[in-house]
Amino acid sequence: MGHRFAQMNTDFRDSKHAELTEKIIRIFYRVYNRLGYGFLEKVYENAMMIEFRAEAVPAVAQYPIKVTYQGKTVGEYYADIVVDNTVIVEIKATRALASEHEAQLLNYLKATDIEVGLLLNFGPEPEIKRKVFDNFRK
Repeated sequence: MGHRFAQMNTDFRDSKHAELTEKIIRIFYRVYNRLGYGFLEKVYENAMMIEFRAEAVPAVAQYPIKVTYQGKTVGEYYADIVVDNTVIVEIKATRALASEHEAQLLNYLKATDIEVGLLLNFGPEPEIKRKVFDNFRK
């Protein structure tokens, strides 16, 4: 399929959970380089889960997130993948990431004890956004 090979050019080494986020990003590029652009998000999610299993990285697809208000559940969402109970991974397959995609990930972080999120776009050009919402702010 003549894909251009995407390279990892994001440097999160000094960041919270840096080793794990770097591993996730390497897997993202591996899947992107093999599949390219044009599939549904679920295809990329399934491919990433295969790679996580192959590398013995604990990951859960379609991780449920409850949103509470005054102690009552007011909504339930599903994060695409949660890796090692530490990083939320949201997968997109769109022309470009938009602010609402980042807001969705940030809201998932606010609603959980997880502090780090990666927004991965399998678009015409691979895109990565990293979000952090520290637990002391929740």
